Amino acid sequence: MKYYEIGKTGMKVSYLSFGASSLGGVFHEINENRALEAVYTAVDHGMNFIDVSPYYGHYKAETVLGKALLNIDRNKYYLSTKVGRYGKDGVNTWDYSAKRAKESVYESMERLHIDYIDLINVHDIEFADLNQVVNETLPALCELREEGVVKHVGITDLQPENIEWVINHVPEGTVESVLCFCHYCLNDDRLVDYMDFLESKGIGIINASPLSMGLLSKRGVPAWHPAPKALVEACQKAVAHCEAKNYPIEKLAIQYSVSNPRIATTLFSSANPDNVLKNIQYTEEPIDWELVKEVQDIIGDQKRVGWANS
Repeated sequence: MKYYEIGKTGMKVSYLSFGASSLGGVFHEINENRALEAVYTAVDHGMNFIDVSPYYGHYKAETVLGKALLNIDRNKYYLSTKVGRYGKDGVNTWDYSAKRAKESVYESMERLHIDYIDLINVHDIEFADLNQVVNETLPALCELREEGVVKHVGITDLQPENIEWVINHVPEGTVESVLCFCHYCLNDDRLVDYMDFLESKGIGIINASPLSMGLLSKRGVPAWHPAPKALVEACQKAVAHCEAKNYPIEKLAIQYSVSNPRIATTLFSSANPDNVLKNIQYTEEPIDWELVKEVQDIIGDQKRVGWANS
């Protein structure tokens, strides 16, 4: 397992890391015992960064992860969670106020059974008034950082241009890391365009969703996936091409997403310990760069075609 530092935080993290959204049953129902085993498997095999959010499963992911963390030494992992996006009884809610952000941090620590958070993120800032994020949410989290309740502060978004705007409107050092998803994968590498800017600010880069929320998978996209039809169809052709070569596109996608050392870590999520092991094994094998080119040629003019979050 390779380890890279997230910006200037001092956190040296595994280049493949554990996203806990699946523990909330976000994609399908889970077996809780298997989900706990997935966490243990990840940590036992060197994955030392775990990312979660109160939004995932509307608090369920943090609750399940908290059960696992009771049995793991605190010095074996860095924990990242979020504020701003929540939900209850199947209804999504958002609140980026300073008051709610601070309350949320303490609530998360209680669910997770920890007494500090390594990295706290403002979650999916595209749903917020960016001025509120700049003037209210981030200053509140920085206060908690000064108090030692959280160690580091970051922001997350699907849209990298929002990330850039916020960073340009806060004092240097406010934002220490960014988490952007679906923009460093086989069908979309737009995150590359922002790397020089982020590095110039000393900000670490976290990548998420190497399978592009299912586009790059044999299973295919869920019904709610917001990608346009032409992109879905292009990715399905790429999946079939990899199948014909007996090289699962999931393997190629994981390998590609961890291949850039300018990205500190790539998050994937699974509540299945077998999948955790499989993805780790993928990273230990050499990538077929010729197949990467073939896949990207198949995706063709749909490369970098994005969508709005929802």
